[in-house]
Amino acid sequence: MGKRRLWARLAVVTGLLLVASACAEEPTTDGTSPEGPAFQTLQEGILRVGSCLDYKPFEFIEGGDQKGFDVDLTEAIAAELGLEVEWVRTDFQGIFTAVAAGQFDMVAAAATIKEKREQVVDFSDPYYNSRQSLAVNTQETPDIASTSDIGEGHVVGVQQATTGLDWATENLEPQGAQIKTYTSVTDAFRDLEAGRLTAIVNDEPSSQAIVEDLTGVEVVEGIDTGEHYGLAFSPDNPELREAVNDALATLIEDGTYAAIFGQYFPGVEVPPEFQPAA
Repeated sequence: MGKRRLWARLAVVTGLLLVASACAEEPTTDGTSPEGPAFQTLQEGILRVGSCLDYKPFEFIEGGDQKGFDVDLTEAIAAELGLEVEWVRTDFQGIFTAVAAGQFDMVAAAATIKEKREQVVDFSDPYYNSRQSLAVNTQETPDIASTSDIGEGHVVGVQQATTGLDWATENLEPQGAQIKTYTSVTDAFRDLEAGRLTAIVNDEPSSQAIVEDLTGVEVVEGIDTGEHYGLAFSPDNPELREAVNDALATLIEDGTYAAIFGQYFPGVEVPPEFQPAA
């Protein structure tokens, strides 16, 4: 091979290496640093998040603004990733199929991680430990103090497609209770306040927040079901889930998670797994 041809080939190889090096230093489509996880969102720089936005204290609308534990935590995660959040209000019943179909990037809706849902979506690491609860109208049914008092002739309200529905169907229907489903749990609580329901099974922190604004309605029993909330993603976007998990770990470690938790659950100790490492 002649020297001229050899030098020409070397020049081509060198050029390719320089191009590869330059590409490796390019930011991702969402502007993340080359050291961080590479991920994509539906729109560059935007994290589209599906949520019911009517589930205190996790996500709700107040004064025209989105508020709640899920809202603030999601906003903090997005900031950590260099993204702005766009909230998409969606009924809970179809929220997992919607994110799997690419209607938004992520679900933040006090969603319990459960096997059936994992057939449709991928969940983040757990970010909240939750229990179910029994709420009753103590003026209408002062004799009902626990789920063991529920039986024939009682109507129990639950939100559609929730673990509360699963638990009530499995445990209270065999006792003779009629299970009535609602698209929005706030509608169920209005019926309970009006005496049209006997009780409601719902996530405990949500129920505790809702009954503060109602007359005669109280949470009378907590139901430990070992539930954990997770953020949900399309299985086609594992890179985004990984990036969110990394951001969540950072927020736990730097104390941001604890600060947000304290704002919405005052007086409640942050679980050890969500506290900064000693």
